[in-house]
Amino acid sequence: MQVFTISPDRYVEHQTLLKQMYRLRADVFGGRLEWDVTVMDGGERDQYDELNPTYILATSSNKVVGCARLLPAVGPTMLELTFPQLLRDGSLNANGAMIESSRFCVDTTLPAGRGGGQLHLATLTMFAGIIEWSMANGYHRIVTATDLRFERILNRAGWPMARLGEPVAIGNTVAIAGTLPADQESFEQVRPSSYRSALSRTEDHSERSAA
Repeated sequence: MQVFTISPDRYVEHQTLLKQMYRLRADVFGGRLEWDVTVMDGGERDQYDELNPTYILATSSNKVVGCARLLPAVGPTMLELTFPQLLRDGSLNANGAMIESSRFCVDTTLPAGRGGGQLHLATLTMFAGIIEWSMANGYHRIVTATDLRFERILNRAGWPMARLGEPVAIGNTVAIAGTLPADQESFEQVRPSSYRSALSRTEDHSERSAA
């Protein structure tokens, strides 16, 4: 299993992997979790995919088994525009050292083994990839909107989330917002022993693109 990044300038080159990613998101969010998401042509996409995000992917035998979407937290962000009710004062109060992670999911049906704390290897690989990319690109905090189930997974991984507000019932889940540290200690904590990455470093993240 390997983790790497697809920045906007590599969308065309890796369009096959991106299509796999959208299908995985549809399977997880629209299928297994039954969230209210838009699925077209077998893939799940939303307006934040139009903002030139960087995608972190985990692959196994050239198949996408995990993904996450990263955008600078200075905005626009899913947290402030779609889920402001998850924030104590309705604002993220973001700065340039914060990155927003959204649409995190993994294919947990894979017989890929389990990591520490019985978490799936793909989950831990994705955690490590997000942290590694964030550190390499000058981000120190990761902000995200997730649910109580995933908050428990983060705790089990030893990468606890600091809440930014109280849990709120949204659709068929109970959502929560929080921040996660992007530092070497966290990376070493979640990184599987078999971790391999091919993450690229950006020279300037002042533009809207996260890569």
